[in-house]
Amino acid sequence: MTRTRTFLRRLLATGLATVATAAAALVATATPAAAATTPGIDVSHYQGAINWTSVRNAGIQFAFIKATEGTSYKDPRFNTNYVAAYNAGVIRGAYHFARPNISSGATQANYLASNGGAWSADSRTLPAALDLEANPYAGGYCYGLSTTGMRNWVQDFLNTYRARTGRYAVIYTTTSWWNQCTGNWTAPWANHPLWVARWSSTVGTLPAGAPFWSFWQYTDRGSVAGISGAVDRNYWNGDRSRLIALANNT
Repeated sequence: MTRTRTFLRRLLATGLATVATAAAALVATATPAAAATTPGIDVSHYQGAINWTSVRNAGIQFAFIKATEGTSYKDPRFNTNYVAAYNAGVIRGAYHFARPNISSGATQANYLASNGGAWSADSRTLPAALDLEANPYAGGYCYGLSTTGMRNWVQDFLNTYRARTGRYAVIYTTTSWWNQCTGNWTAPWANHPLWVARWSSTVGTLPAGAPFWSFWQYTDRGSVAGISGAVDRNYWNGDRSRLIALANNT
């Protein structure tokens, strides 16, 4: 979700794998226009100062905002963005960039929850997202973990986040990364919303076992009033009322 990883993620966001159900196949054919979904963005300090009132007036309904990475990094614009988005009427959620090779999943989930990624039933706060993608640093594509090791790390994060907040975290990933690095793991999709990245006019094939997508990041070159330069654009697979229901866990 950062500009420094744009080239690598562009290569990764086009991966294909087999989906488990006919429902998933149906969703996979939907274009942004055909899906009639709810527009959103995701941002970090790379977008600089944001005029959230202009963003909301441009029709943006939700935003995932970078909060943390690993065990010691907090995005310097998170506090400002998180509060300003809420005040502008944008449904917001935090996200954490995973670094599975530097600490346990539990440690990173606690770091997120203690640094802005907690949850409250206020109609504008989504459960936080775990950003799982190719390692942009040294240590290998899958952070040097086996598929079993990665599953254990992710489950540790998810369990800890749920214990801290009472919510199932959203999982952001690409189909290619997920299938390779978790070994086509299907278990999380029973409860955890999928936020799939594929920069294209169609969402493509989903990660193994995912019956549908909840969020879709379809470009990293979007433009929105109130933001200077390019921004990641997303869709929620439903209308605003259903997004509020996810925010409120109802």
